[in-house]
Formats: sequence, C-alpha cells, structure tokens
Amino acid sequence: MTEGRTDGTPTDGTESHDPDFPEAFLSFMRQGWRDTALPVTPRPETPNYAKRRAALSAAFPGETLVIPTGTEKVRANDTDYPFRPGSDFAYLTGDHDADSVLVLRPNGSGHDATLYMRPRSSRETDEFFRSRNGELWVGRRHTLTEKSTELGLPTADLTGLEATLADLAPGRTRVLRGFDAQVDAAVRPYDGVRADGQPARDRELAIAISEMKLVKDEWEIGQLQDAIDATVRGFEDVARILPADRAVSERLLEGVFALRARHDGNDVGYSSIVGAGEHATILHWVHNHGATRPGDLLLMDMGVEGRNLYTADVTRVLPVNGRFTALQRQVYDIVYASQQAGIEAIRPGVKFKDVHLTCMRVLAEGLSDLGLLPVSVDEAMDEKSTVYRRWTLHGFGHMLGIDVHDCSNARKETYRDGALGEGYVLTVEPGLYFQPEDELVPAELRGVGIRIEDDVLVTATGATNLSAGLPRTSDEVETWLAEQREAGPRLPG
Repeated sequence: MTEGRTDGTPTDGTESHDPDFPEAFLSFMRQGWRDTALPVTPRPETPNYAKRRAALSAAFPGETLVIPTGTEKVRANDTDYPFRPGSDFAYLTGDHDADSVLVLRPNGSGHDATLYMRPRSSRETDEFFRSRNGELWVGRRHTLTEKSTELGLPTADLTGLEATLADLAPGRTRVLRGFDAQVDAAVRPYDGVRADGQPARDRELAIAISEMKLVKDEWEIGQLQDAIDATVRGFEDVARILPADRAVSERLLEGVFALRARHDGNDVGYSSIVGAGEHATILHWVHNHGATRPGDLLLMDMGVEGRNLYTADVTRVLPVNGRFTALQRQVYDIVYASQQAGIEAIRPGVKFKDVHLTCMRVLAEGLSDLGLLPVSVDEAMDEKSTVYRRWTLHGFGHMLGIDVHDCSNARKETYRDGALGEGYVLTVEPGLYFQPEDELVPAELRGVGIRIEDDVLVTATGATNLSAGLPRTSDEVETWLAEQREAGPRLPG
C-alpha cells in the first residue's frame, strides 16, 4: 500500500517534466556517498506520550487501535501544503512525519505500541536522488532505530503496514478515521455507521482521545505558555509598525505576525484574522485584503503554534490612531466587562454553559444601555428569545491545546454541557459586532466590531490568564500601543 498513493502521484516520485537520465549519470550518482547518522537522543517529553498511550490502552482492553497521522495534501498540481501531523497522533507519539501510523495491539496485560513510518531512503536504490521523497530532495529522514531512540517507541517500516492491517480481527479493531484514506479502506468498519458518517465503534476511539485532552498536564501547560508568550511578542511586533496617521494593508500586519510565528514556533496556529474597520465585524475574516484607517479600530485574532504544536489563540482590538472615541470606548468597555466576568466565574466544577451565560448577560446589559435591545435583558436572555445574539453571534469560548479548537470530539455532556475541571485550558472571548448594513443600530455604530480573547487555565481555586502579557482595559491598550510605537520596529532574534 506504500508504493503509490491514490491521489495520482507517480510511484517513483518523478514528474512529467523530469528528464530521462542516461545510464552514465545514474551509475555516477550511485557512487561515492558517505553514510552519516543523525545525532538523536531521547526526547525528554517522551514519558508524557507513553503515559497517554497507557491511558488509551486502559480504555480499550483487548482491542487493536490504529491511529494515522495523515498524508501530505496537494496544494496545486505537484506541490503540497506544508505537512502538519494529525493532532491526536501527535498527542500520542510526538512524531511529526507524514504517512506514519501508530498501531496499539493487545498483549494480554495492555498493548504493544508500534510506529509504522517511512524510513530514510537507502542508497541501495535510486530513490535518494530520483524520488520526491528522496533525501536529496527533502533532507535526511530518520532510520527506524533513530526514530525509536528519539521517541522511545518501537518502529517498523511502513511497507509492512498493509500486512499488519490485513491481519487485524474484525470487531476487535478501532481506527481513527478521516486521516489516511488507505488505512480507512484497509480496515473495513465492523459496525453500523452513525449519522455523522463515522462507524460507531471508531467514533468511540475519537471521543476517548478528545476527552483525554481536556486536562492538560504540566508539560502541556508549559508548551501553551511558550506559544502564548511568542504570541505576545508577535502582537508587539505588529503594534510597533502600525502607523497612527496613514493606511497600511491588513496583509502587512498578518505577515509581520507570521514572521514571529515561524521564527519562534512552528507556524501560526490558524489563519490570522486581521480586520480593519468594518472587517472586524466578520468573525472569520481571513482574506485580509483591506487596509487600516486612522480613526477606525483594528481587530486581530492571531496565535503562534509552538514547535510541539500547542497553539495560542488571542484577540486584541486597537484604535489605529492611538485613542478610542467615546463610543468605541463604551462598546469596548462592555466587552471587557463581559470577559472579566467570565474569567472571574471560572473554577473547577463550574458548568461551561454557566460561564457562557455570565458573559452573555453582561453583553445583553450593555446592549440595553446602548438602547438596542427590543426587549428587557431578562427576556433577551431567555432561551426562547436570545435576540441579543444578533450582535454577538458566537459563544464565550472553547477548549485550547494541541488544536485551536481542542477536544472537538468530546461528548456534549463532558464539554458544552459539562463542568470545568482543574487543568482545563479555554479561551474567553466575548464580542460585539455591528454590521455595516444593520439598520437597527445607529449609523455611528455600524461597522464597529470588538472582541477580546485570552487563554485561561483552570486552577484548583479559580483561573489564571496565561495571556496576561497583553493589556485588556481600554486605558491599558492605549498606553501599551503608545509604548510599542515609541520602542520602534524589531526583528525576531
């Protein structure tokens, strides 16, 4: 199953525009190469991955579990998107290479784990210089031994995966589906398919991993803090080059932050939202082809993904000319009050839904103060009404971790309808958005969008704002923006 892909990629890795090599060249390329070993050592975090595999093993005794990372995805013709490993696979292994598959097979007392991977391209064939996966094209890959040493995990050549999958017992195997089409095809579902298209038993595997991820251990919290600290630096970088008196493109600001993300981390954790003026009212504005204007607000929702794939998710709104107008400040302060109330409500045992209602009531009260609610605050908050949501649209936040929307396969009763626990990390991000076309608001409010988002750790006694390195109150934002502009531009270093 590893000789060719189902996406039409040639099995030898060559392309139609490649030359036909003469035998003299091929013979010459096969000679005179010195072999070198990668200087690998065991990674210090490997016990964390082993602990997670043990917990997953305990959840499914006697069953084989198959967790692929996924394959490279075509961007255009013969070029691929940068590969990002499947989050659940990375959570269990720490491996970042494409095509790998983790197989946990029962051994009577638990599971034996094997990482099936594509090893380095040997000099015994022409793959190392002719294939698109060859080392002269993509760099030196790990040998099986090197990878095993680094991750503390037994490894096997990916070419043996097909036989392994063919040998698995129906009804005693679960697959994390949707990541590798060939794995999905090789292990046929044993049970019925749910309404969402997932085989029921396989869905239970996805749920189990998602719910394991709800509680972050000390190492994970450190990874998140590193990503958040880099994000703070990225916001500072942007503020330092944001002119107060002339327009600049949203994409320039996006690019400045992306430079920080690539330098200090792996990449951005999601497509950056840089919304100037009325673009701030579009929740997932990622075109970023507008421009700032003095007097307008600038909303930026951005996060650095760290080298171990844990990501920040932070939003700030800046007055481009350095000062909020009276009306901008009034709306900003409503959103800030909502966020602060939500953060203060967070502690173990509090329902996720109750934090939402806390934030939303403050927003509804603010909308009432602005004279916008057509009904009382209590009526607007009634679940049979919720008319206040015309200007809020989204909930108060979501879980955060190795995915920006982490734990997304968790059951409703453990997430949206569940209670918060110590070690959870979640965003708190209320917002108010007044669309330019909204005739139910005064003209001076149209095109104003404000969201404040921070990353919050649930502690034993309450909550810690991990992104407190950025200002939140309107006064603090103005002071911070002036300080950054005075400091001037900088390059990451």
